[in-house]
Amino acid sequence: MLARPDLGGGWEEVWRSLEGVEYFDLEQVIDYALLLKSATTAAKVGFFLEQHRDALMVEETHLDKLRKHAPKLPCYLERSRRESGKLAASWNLIVPPAVLERAWEEVA
Repeated sequence: MLARPDLGGGWEEVWRSLEGVEYFDLEQVIDYALLLKSATTAAKVGFFLEQHRDALMVEETHLDKLRKHAPKLPCYLERSRRESGKLAASWNLIVPPAVLERAWEEVA
């Protein structure tokens, strides 16, 4: 889903769906991301796991495996929509404010 969010309903839907999962086999997730041989996908998966580090019990070793494959130059989280965003430096990923701020979350 992180490789092609357009097929999963966009970032809001992908983010919400993944946040609803209580457990990931992190080794399997990382192995699959690396199997795709896409630096951008490795960065997207790493960024998501880093954002959910506590809930998913992500360790630094998990993130390091993905960081080794992150893009050398900055790339956009959503390449079809090159809007301004904030650089997640450790991932070389430009993330739109809506994702960083979780703009889709309802105000309680």
